[in-house]
Amino acid sequence: MDGGGRLPESLSETTAPQSTGRASSKMALRRRRSAGRAGGVARLIDRLGWWRHLGRRLGRMIDRTRLPGHIGIAGALLIVVASAGYGAIRGGHIGEIVSFIKDMRDMAANAAGFNIATVALVGQRDVSREEILATAGVTGRASLLFLDVVDARTRLLTNPWIGEATVQKLLPDRLVISVVEREPFALWQKAGRVSVIASDGTVLEPYVVRRYSGLPLVVGTAADTHAKEFLAMLDHRPELRLNVRAAVLVAERRWNLRLKNGVDVRLPEFDIERALDQLAALEHDYKLSGRDLASIDLRLPDRVTVRLSDAAAQSRDDAIKKKQQKSKGGNA
Repeated sequence: MDGGGRLPESLSETTAPQSTGRASSKMALRRRRSAGRAGGVARLIDRLGWWRHLGRRLGRMIDRTRLPGHIGIAGALLIVVASAGYGAIRGGHIGEIVSFIKDMRDMAANAAGFNIATVALVGQRDVSREEILATAGVTGRASLLFLDVVDARTRLLTNPWIGEATVQKLLPDRLVISVVEREPFALWQKAGRVSVIASDGTVLEPYVVRRYSGLPLVVGTAADTHAKEFLAMLDHRPELRLNVRAAVLVAERRWNLRLKNGVDVRLPEFDIERALDQLAALEHDYKLSGRDLASIDLRLPDRVTVRLSDAAAQSRDDAIKKKQQKSKGGNA
């Protein structure tokens, strides 16, 4: 102090260095915090186990870069997400991750009151309730809010028994599923295997259970898609239909009939109605189903060719021989 009790330096000159010291210490603290936040990136990625070497290099690059704290955190999260995503893709876990996210989403919606409390099924007959719900993706965890009705309908139509379907959501907790089921129409044999088909040829079951064993049998390639029209012709001739064991499509062009007594009936490619009327008349007049025949050929419009079975032909030959012998003996 001078003689007047005053300091030898001005106030501003003495306080300025102190303020600069505080500012520099605050800046150093921010830098240490930023470095501390970013410095954990290498350790975090290293713990993930995915591409450790790359993780360490990226972490060190961020550690050496003096960035504000929020940028360091954002960068760390970005690297973690990118590394996790790449690891999930490389490890084939995308489906599991998507399923997990959907489950979390549905849990939140269910907690908010959008759970599926009731499911009304309309038109269900042969397909079980459990199978319909499972095919539509309606599970105990699913929520009505996030149920995709278009996707549910598409999935339902993958079931061969379901020909048409509609899915409706009635918020907050009711679901309505309407289906139109295909009906079993015939049995289709191809390459020795018999399946249950609908009228449009859709295979409903790859095997035959007892309750479908009485359906008409069609045989051959493309017989599944041609059966509806041909069997409708037989339905107009019930007496003939009762005697038919199977309808066989030959070369995808014309039909043959196998009667229950084993007789093969060859039908023409065109003018089938005429040939069937002719066959029905022969059955009515001559009871072909009780005859010992091998085949009946109706392919020519102006004649009917009948071939006897081997046993019948032999009996016929024997009868002719006996008749000839008797005739010779009488003449002698």
